[in-house]
Amino acid sequence: MSDIYIDWIVLLLPLTALMLVRSRNPYQALVIRGIMGAIAALVYAVLGAADVALTEALVGTMLAITLYAVAVRSSLVLRLGIRGSELQGLSCNRQWGQLWQELRPMLERYHLRLELVTYPNAETLHQALVTEEVHAIAETVDKDHNPEKPFRMTTRIQRIYELMQGDLTLTDNHLVTIPDPTLTPPEPVPYGGHSR
Repeated sequence: MSDIYIDWIVLLLPLTALMLVRSRNPYQALVIRGIMGAIAALVYAVLGAADVALTEALVGTMLAITLYAVAVRSSLVLRLGIRGSELQGLSCNRQWGQLWQELRPMLERYHLRLELVTYPNAETLHQALVTEEVHAIAETVDKDHNPEKPFRMTTRIQRIYELMQGDLTLTDNHLVTIPDPTLTPPEPVPYGGHSR
């Protein structure tokens, strides 16, 4: 009779593993991973491997969940650089409020947190993108240039660019490739296609 209970407990392992793989929300996946580790520790304990059960409970569940939580928390942040002077004044705030309203559903859908980083001028803002302090920058553009797109968003990350292209309508989106400053530029090739 007790073998039936062990079989049912063991069958919970592939079920929770399947739930873990199919989970789209990283925070739900953390909870499911904890449940899976607890079930594995229970199976080991029931089968008489107390040392393996203790190791699974401590390392496989508690430590792994803690490390995963730190990784998920730090990797799901969109650092957006803006000029601090653009957020001053009522008309600018209303305009930026429209952008925040448009950003919110995208951030919620992909479980991202928005972290605003302000810079005093355009040069330091663009430098922050080059030095990889921020993932993207947002700037207002002249309303006469394109009244339907009052913002310009520039990013260095392909995936963020794809998300902005699909979800944002108020922004003119750009993807830039940042050259690695540690690499030396290639020597110019003379006319004719042959190098010296």
